[in-house]
Amino acid sequence: MLMEQARHELIKYGKKLVENGLTKGTGGNLSIFDRKQGTVAITPTGIDFYEIEPEDIVILDLDGNVVEGMRLPSSEWEMHLAQYKTRDDMDAVIHAHTMYSTVLSCLRWELPATHYMIAVAGPSVRVAEYATFGTHELAVNATKAMAGRKAVILANHGVLAGSQDLLNAFNIVEELEYCAQLYVLAKSVGEPIVLPDAEMHHMVEKFKSYGQRKSTV
Repeated sequence: MLMEQARHELIKYGKKLVENGLTKGTGGNLSIFDRKQGTVAITPTGIDFYEIEPEDIVILDLDGNVVEGMRLPSSEWEMHLAQYKTRDDMDAVIHAHTMYSTVLSCLRWELPATHYMIAVAGPSVRVAEYATFGTHELAVNATKAMAGRKAVILANHGVLAGSQDLLNAFNIVEELEYCAQLYVLAKSVGEPIVLPDAEMHHMVEKFKSYGQRKSTV
């Protein structure tokens, strides 16, 4: 079985998305890129995260061809592969339907630096132009809007985040949702104060070490 350890990691973090209220049911998808082998392990489409077994994980090459697996890969497989083709700092990608980040996506509001923890993703998080889920257009839009960032808000859809492993990709999704919740709540009672660009660039540099969690796997 190819990428056996990665399969277990995908199942583990898929369940964590649900347990932490970051997605529901079959919403969202996760993948891991084996840069040496040029293969991607990705969750299957339409299966509850608590029902996915290791053999359900699909192995793709970077052209989207199925290398191993009997299931259909996530409908967003192209959006995942687009990151691995264009970014050398991402070997894991998570797409989730988080509540507050998706509220911003419906408003088409960028998430500004109203809290320094957004630095795990970048100085701010942009909104990608809307495109139908599972399309090449969405993959292109997401990749463009995530340039220079580790996360992007997908218009009227959800979020996409990537990092060197699933642990850190999950951390970005979690912190992004926290910052989005703060922003939405703050906007409901006043106008949030945005941290200056100089401070956020400083934070981004600090988080290159401080913000990186160490995987125990």
